[in-house]
Amino acid sequence: MRPTHHLDEATVISYSSGALPAALAVVASAHLERCASCRAMLLDADRIGGLLIQQQRGESATDEARETMLALLDAEPAIAPETPADMVETYDPDRLPDALHPWFGQSLRALRWHRVAPGVQRIRATGIGGGDLMLLRIAPGSKLPLHSHGGSELTMILDGAYDDMLGHFGPGDVADLDGEILHQPVTSPGVPCICVAATDAPLKFSGWVARALQPLFGF
Repeated sequence: MRPTHHLDEATVISYSSGALPAALAVVASAHLERCASCRAMLLDADRIGGLLIQQQRGESATDEARETMLALLDAEPAIAPETPADMVETYDPDRLPDALHPWFGQSLRALRWHRVAPGVQRIRATGIGGGDLMLLRIAPGSKLPLHSHGGSELTMILDGAYDDMLGHFGPGDVADLDGEILHQPVTSPGVPCICVAATDAPLKFSGWVARALQPLFGF
């Protein structure tokens, strides 16, 4: 199944320039492995970034280079080549995206989860250096507390699904959220929702109970 929720253009540009915090960059990389549409956006961002660097170095930009940059800004994203992860016949649902291997290993089945709340298990990456990176396993039919974000959050679904005010998120989809978004994910029935999430600031819970328990759960 191809992703239907994608990285924001600003996130792709930050990723291309190397400005995205490390934890967020890991989730962005994982999504890019499975999303041809976002890889196409990244190709355009890389090309525009190269032209901008050329100008910043004082090199004279040719008329052709300027026209290329304007065309890229106005055009639809290019079509990126498919990778094996895009092809249903070769996709292994147990295999984690390559970008996650240094932090969590290769296999979903091999993960060792830690319970942090009723219906919620977590594995937190250590030594990431920029932001907070974690895997979450949330029981089917669970309703998470209503919350917003103190900064940015990237969440990619690996298995299962959830719904919130932004729509239905299934395997491969990414939620690219900022401090303006207030939402309450509800996991779909049937199987647990497993996702990888990265934040660069703590979440902001709306209910007083969730706020009181936040230091205990470490979100």
